[in-house]
Amino acid sequence: MFRTMMITCAARLQITIAARLPGTSLYLVTALLFCSCSESQPLQTRDWPQWMGPERNGTWQLDLQKTSLGTSDLQKKWEAEIGTGYSGPTVANGRVYLMDLVGEDIKSERVLCFDASTGNPDWSHTYETNYIVGYPTGPRASVLIEDERAYSFGTMGDLYCFDAATGEVLWYIDGKQKFDISFPIWGLAASPLIEDDLLIVQMGGTPEACIVAFNKFTGETAWTALSDHASYSAPIVIDQAGKRVLVCWTGDNLAGLDPKTGEVFWKVRYQRRKSVINISMPVVEWPYIFLSSFYDGSMLVQLDEKRTEASLVWERAGESERNTDALHCIISTPVVQGNYVYGVDSYGEFRCLELMTGDRVWTDSTLVPYGRWANAHFVEQGDKLWAFNELGELVLGTISPEGFTDLGRVQLVKPVRVSPNPRGGVNWAFPAFAGRKIYARSDAKLVCWELVN
Repeated sequence: MFRTMMITCAARLQITIAARLPGTSLYLVTALLFCSCSESQPLQTRDWPQWMGPERNGTWQLDLQKTSLGTSDLQKKWEAEIGTGYSGPTVANGRVYLMDLVGEDIKSERVLCFDASTGNPDWSHTYETNYIVGYPTGPRASVLIEDERAYSFGTMGDLYCFDAATGEVLWYIDGKQKFDISFPIWGLAASPLIEDDLLIVQMGGTPEACIVAFNKFTGETAWTALSDHASYSAPIVIDQAGKRVLVCWTGDNLAGLDPKTGEVFWKVRYQRRKSVINISMPVVEWPYIFLSSFYDGSMLVQLDEKRTEASLVWERAGESERNTDALHCIISTPVVQGNYVYGVDSYGEFRCLELMTGDRVWTDSTLVPYGRWANAHFVEQGDKLWAFNELGELVLGTISPEGFTDLGRVQLVKPVRVSPNPRGGVNWAFPAFAGRKIYARSDAKLVCWELVN
């Protein structure tokens, strides 16, 4: 899979300088810097500081090859009581962060910070909120940590920057008030990202503020872009035709923007039949981007390698979310490996598709039980696939065009019954994989497990 690397400003400056030296190969220098950035932390202790990991692509950087998984391979280190929510934990500098919802008559979102080794609380920040969205069970986005700052984004548009160590509020934006947000039915869910000195958020503001960039140090608005409806899909940044390109899958388009200015490089129209429901992230397998959503099936877009342009390759959808074609994902982001796509369909079927056609190769029904919106999150690690399904099971397996092989599973945290979540409770939050430790949550507990074998 093509990897989206978030390189520091210093590293990017080194690339620029090296490119000007006579006889220097930019390709070689870039590769060397990539290795340097990736190995800045030992693999056994590497953090998970944002949604879907260090490079925002669901890759677990761990120097460990396992061929099976059983209860003796994992040791529970601690658990902590928390409130409800879908905000997946993130880990940085010895701390674990997440968001939850508490209260009966008066609801409050909380940003929580725990000691990563013990589970003891370090700090918390609480603020009242009034949900006017479906599934009012708690925050969706993951806390983003960079250097000494932590950034949280609530369901109703509350955007905070904290001192990551102390919880001191450095700045705050009331997105609902400032940008006149047009909320999607389930509220704001797309985890923010940082590019250079900008914090970029899918805010859903009107009239031209679906995507908003803020100065990450001060909270000042740097730019706004797009009149699209907001979706739940987290943005990514890629390199295309020698430029950095912010890729945003909104409720109306897949768009490529200049992350510095918000200028629109390209758009590919996303045709939806019902309400906005695209949650999974765009998946890049250069030069292609694969998309999948619950109602509207799958779409493949090709990136131009010489210009900042993009075009539709194919789109496929079944008659409905029950009678599906190709892949109709709901919550989890698919995995693309070479010429094949692997993802969870609308009612829990684990499927493999041909990337270039969308034709189905195989279907598996063992990863997660059948059910509407059934879910499993994926993380790649070497030649293995780790999945965290909605039952709270950590599953180790392999995937190929020949099929899915289950190498074992262990339950990390049991779901609890919270209305309106289906099936008596589901665990829909993305876990964190930091070093040998896995941090996962339910609507009542945050747990830490460690691989011991």
